[in-house]
Amino acid sequence: MDEINNKKFELSDRFFMLIAILVLGVLIYFVGQMIYQFKYLDQQTINQITVSGEGKAYVKPDVAKVSLGVTTTGLTTSEVITKNTEKMNAVIKAVKDQGVEEKDIQTANYSLSPLYNWTEASGRVFQGYTLEQSLNVKIRDFTKVGEVLQQAVAKGANLTSNLQFTLEDPEQAKQEARDKAIIMAKEKAQNLAKSSGINLGKIINIYENSTYSMYDSVKSVSMGGGVMESAPAPVVQPGETEVSITINLTYQVK
Repeated sequence: MDEINNKKFELSDRFFMLIAILVLGVLIYFVGQMIYQFKYLDQQTINQITVSGEGKAYVKPDVAKVSLGVTTTGLTTSEVITKNTEKMNAVIKAVKDQGVEEKDIQTANYSLSPLYNWTEASGRVFQGYTLEQSLNVKIRDFTKVGEVLQQAVAKGANLTSNLQFTLEDPEQAKQEARDKAIIMAKEKAQNLAKSSGINLGKIINIYENSTYSMYDSVKSVSMGGGVMESAPAPVVQPGETEVSITINLTYQVK
């Protein structure tokens, strides 16, 4: 009986020893893989360089955007809505009369809220209601920008802001700037390689960042309502739009 028990213990010890050896082997394998990966990544980082280039394209904008709004106050909601609707309809008609198509007129805001005033004697006092409605308008004929603003204000637009000139489709200008940026980045890489004596390999990564800015354009304009139709139309200049792209190129180093 003792001999049988001893044999069982020996088999159990061998089994656990085998399991321990397998676990140890797996651990050694994974540790070796981690060390290899760290060395590989470190070597990859050392054997590469990144250069950047900036390209710019200057183009004339092809569309003007402006926000035209009407704000109205009154004692009742029906009074406020009626007055505001009449004024806004007149503004929309004036804009269309200047050649702006319906597809380029979009309602951007319609907000009705109670109006209160604060006094020391009575605290918060109800004054009525205020309604604010605004449109986003695109003007494609730049000779009409001043007239559109003048006629809109004359018909009751008392919230006029954010006039800006931009590009309807900036992709062509972006491609021009992108080409210039890539050429500049490649020239930098070649000069760096020549100066340092390294040999460039293939490009392994490209990163792009683009920005837009308007030059000599009116970014905002504020005009009060009730301007007479005989008042001169404002003079605006579209200027140029700058499209700037920065390209980062990462090369392998042989």
